[in-house]
Amino acid sequence: MIQKIELENGVRILAEEIPYVRSVSMGIWVGTGSRNELKEENGISHFLEHMFFKGTETRTAAEIAESFDRIGGQVNAFTSKEYTCYYAKVLDEHTQIAIDILSDMFFHSKFDKTELQKERNVVLEEIKMVDDTPDDIVHDLLSEVSYGNHALAYPILGTVQTLETFTNEHLRDYMDRYYTGDYVVISIAGNITKEMIEQIKEVFSKVKPTTHTPTITAPTFMPEKIVRKKDTEQAHICLGYPGLEIGHKDIYGLVLLNNLLGGSMSSRLFQEIREQRGLCYSVFSYHSSYQDSGMLTIYAGTGHKQLDELVTAVKETTEQLSASGMTAKELENGKEQLKGNLMLSLESTNSRMSRNGKNELLLKKHRSLDEIIEEINDVNLEDVNQLAKSILSNKPSISLINANGEMPHSLQH
Repeated sequence: MIQKIELENGVRILAEEIPYVRSVSMGIWVGTGSRNELKEENGISHFLEHMFFKGTETRTAAEIAESFDRIGGQVNAFTSKEYTCYYAKVLDEHTQIAIDILSDMFFHSKFDKTELQKERNVVLEEIKMVDDTPDDIVHDLLSEVSYGNHALAYPILGTVQTLETFTNEHLRDYMDRYYTGDYVVISIAGNITKEMIEQIKEVFSKVKPTTHTPTITAPTFMPEKIVRKKDTEQAHICLGYPGLEIGHKDIYGLVLLNNLLGGSMSSRLFQEIREQRGLCYSVFSYHSSYQDSGMLTIYAGTGHKQLDELVTAVKETTEQLSASGMTAKELENGKEQLKGNLMLSLESTNSRMSRNGKNELLLKKHRSLDEIIEEINDVNLEDVNQLAKSILSNKPSISLINANGEMPHSLQH
């Protein structure tokens, strides 16, 4: 059972007790990411996440790292388009230490000017690293071309130009807007006690209530094309199709559709393009769900001379799936795989902590494993095939990185 506690300041605490394990995973989830940023502050969510690890009023950056190493624990953070998470996993006997340090980072980070400049350089190197990795950057280009001027088009890391402008005051102002009651969820899972929950309640009751309520507008999907010239050994391509928002009634149908299309080694894209035709090493698909929209993405990388043949093979695969749908056997196999993956993930305290945190932030509801399995079992062949037709018959947006900076003939119309 998941216990939910809502504090007077709007902070929500999700606690899932798993008494047969010896670990505890805790995450501070904040409901803001790159889509909440103004254009001129793009990248500030991610930069703030970095700065939380650079020292507090009582701990240096080294002491934060050493504190977790000393107890054999793990601490990390990540930023997405719609949320930021700071998390730790420790032995149950060290949970108080994890709560102390994570809350110290949350409330008392110094944002020292010297550390600010050093970390700015670190993130600049991170941006350069992504720019040097075409199979990474091609996905950012797809968001850029698919969403235009909407904030979902912004890169999570920001840009070199915006990063140079961030100051201590910018970070504090951003925290005042978003690191407040209604945006904060504390998720904890594992061998937890009432004392741990009481400690969390006491500490996070100090979070300021929310006063800033921005207007979030849904994006318009645009089937446009973008190509970037880069001296690479391979051409890297993404095709994007409009998908579904995170709470959509057909979301499990789309998960099953994506799995068949390119989500596993037995998928049609992998079998046809890699195994049968030998056109690439890497080909896959995935679905990104946001609060009010989604995108189904196909990625592949191949030699420049084979790009036209690859694109043709991808088109043939999507057109066949759109026209003929999946078979009853494929649907059954997909359901069993999805249920297996789901149940295996629940053996990890970190997975449960993450699942509860994300569900509370984005859906504000929690379903039991039995309810989810029932929803998966209820997906029928007609629904999935109708979904395939409605999504894959759309004109896709396209991002491409190759050596000559030109679209292949197969994509010029």
